[in-house]
Amino acid sequence: MRIDLHCHSTASDGTDTPAELVRNAAAAGLDVVALTDHDTTRGHAEARAALPAGLTLVTGAELSCRIDGISMHMLAYLFDPEEPALLAERELVRDDRVPRARGMVARLRELGVPVTWEQVARIAGDGSVGRPHVATALVELGVVPTVNDAFTPDWLADGGRVYVPKHETDPFEAIRLVKGAGGVTVFAHPAAAKRGRTVPDSAIAEMAAAGLDGIEVDHMDHDPDTRARLRGLAGELGLLTTGSSDYHGSRKTVSLGEYTTDPEVYGEITRRATGAFPVPGTGGA
Repeated sequence: MRIDLHCHSTASDGTDTPAELVRNAAAAGLDVVALTDHDTTRGHAEARAALPAGLTLVTGAELSCRIDGISMHMLAYLFDPEEPALLAERELVRDDRVPRARGMVARLRELGVPVTWEQVARIAGDGSVGRPHVATALVELGVVPTVNDAFTPDWLADGGRVYVPKHETDPFEAIRLVKGAGGVTVFAHPAAAKRGRTVPDSAIAEMAAAGLDGIEVDHMDHDPDTRARLRGLAGELGLLTTGSSDYHGSRKTVSLGEYTTDPEVYGEITRRATGAFPVPGTGGA
């Protein structure tokens, strides 16, 4: 089985619609794909409706969190999307994205970059607006060559010249909320140092004690030495280890299925979940 547990669609900051994503996942030879848009489940219904035969959909979301001033992302799988407490927290985070993006546009304009809110809103479309949409605007304007080049201290990185904070959930609260909704939690790309400061191992240990299920090890932002270290840490803490592409369509260079999750780990995730179940494809539209 080939299993990719971290992908994005136009419901947040990917460039494939949810329907295109599942069709492309099947074409890439995947058996299981997770739709984990930022702080939203809005793409799930479209992905289900288009799910090709032979492909299983894992519903989820990537939750925006912050601990001790460090931004981090929590992958949440197979939770009940209508559970009131988790739904309210996701809406709180998502609603803060627009004023935050407008603030970044304002800071860019103060620096002489001729970006406009209308440009960023066009790029975001119906998705949850975020830094990748602002980064895409910078690429369009020729300010930076790629989206990744916008995530530096000069521009959009945490603490960068045009960085604007938004509401982010305490990760311990995120674990509690996801568990309360019957879901499973995995700390996304925990050692992606190029994105900014990373969470120390001591905090990951505290999260493990609080019920964190796993950490994402095989990821494009982790080199081989980092992956080996994270596997050792996971073994010490009794955490599951996953692998995922963190696919964003054409917004990133990584391909669907470039990194994958072991089938036994996937099986354990599905066994732990009670809020929702994987959706088998029967041939979507």
